[in-house]
Amino acid sequence: MKISIIGGGGLVGSCAAYALQTAGIVREIALLDVNQEMASGQALDLLHGTPSVADQIISSGGYEHIPDSDVICITAGLRRSPGESRLDLINRNVDLFVKILEDVQSAGPKQDAIVLVVSNPVDVLTYLAWDRLGLDRSQVIGLGTQLDTIRFRSLIAQQLGAPPTQVSALILGEHGDSMVPIWSSATVAGLPLEKYPGWTANTAAELFQRTKGSGAEVIRKKGGAGFAVGIAIRDVIESIALDSHRVLPISSVQNGCYGIRDVALSTPTVVGRKGVVAIHEIDLWPKEVQGIRNSGQTLRQTIDTVFSRIGSNRAKRG
Repeated sequence: MKISIIGGGGLVGSCAAYALQTAGIVREIALLDVNQEMASGQALDLLHGTPSVADQIISSGGYEHIPDSDVICITAGLRRSPGESRLDLINRNVDLFVKILEDVQSAGPKQDAIVLVVSNPVDVLTYLAWDRLGLDRSQVIGLGTQLDTIRFRSLIAQQLGAPPTQVSALILGEHGDSMVPIWSSATVAGLPLEKYPGWTANTAAELFQRTKGSGAEVIRKKGGAGFAVGIAIRDVIESIALDSHRVLPISSVQNGCYGIRDVALSTPTVVGRKGVVAIHEIDLWPKEVQGIRNSGQTLRQTIDTVFSRIGSNRAKRG
């Protein structure tokens, strides 16, 4: 399997490439970036490690890699400037993303290629990729709340002194302010989290607030998130490459789950070689369901604002 990472010269793209390399699952990793020298340097650095990891092809270049790529991972994006509003940043990233999608489409991706969107705002851009590329909704997915979910689990484990791999908990909805913690199914080693020694309602509230602010905390302390997001990307691509049908909280265009339609957000999603294999509408507490619906409404407003400016390709196609 070949993975092309657009934005592969940057922090997130290169960390994703490194996580994929150490996993040893995919056959080829190509790094694409507007800064071709940086992408070439990242590829060379990764290449030097291959003898100790896996027999992989590591390369860099441009959109000539797209036609034979099985997964096209888009990590390129812009950061907010001082004094810039959230909507202004969204508009700048949308403009950049539209250009990337045009280049991907011009290059001629495989009919069964999977597009994995990592760039933010990930849910809006996932919807935009589906609109612009004309692919089936199952082939266009966003990293969604997979990153929030593993951050959430790590902080719960740290608080309780529990093994991180034995913590099971989900964040669903928007990758953003309206994200929803799913306490109803959270467990440690199969034990209900609310029954676990040392667990309180205050602990739950504090950990969720820290999860919501984790991205900003990492940016403040080291300038940007890389390692964990690389691992989150690897989780998704590994499930695609192995067709393992793992249930992951990734973003996709919804068609009725929890009553939500025509918006991309994260729901419990079976991920395999064809992308979205199925979506499970698991039983949740009523307030959790309402929270996910509120996420959908929030994202719909942003999508409407964005598309009022740039227009919809699907609307044009009828």
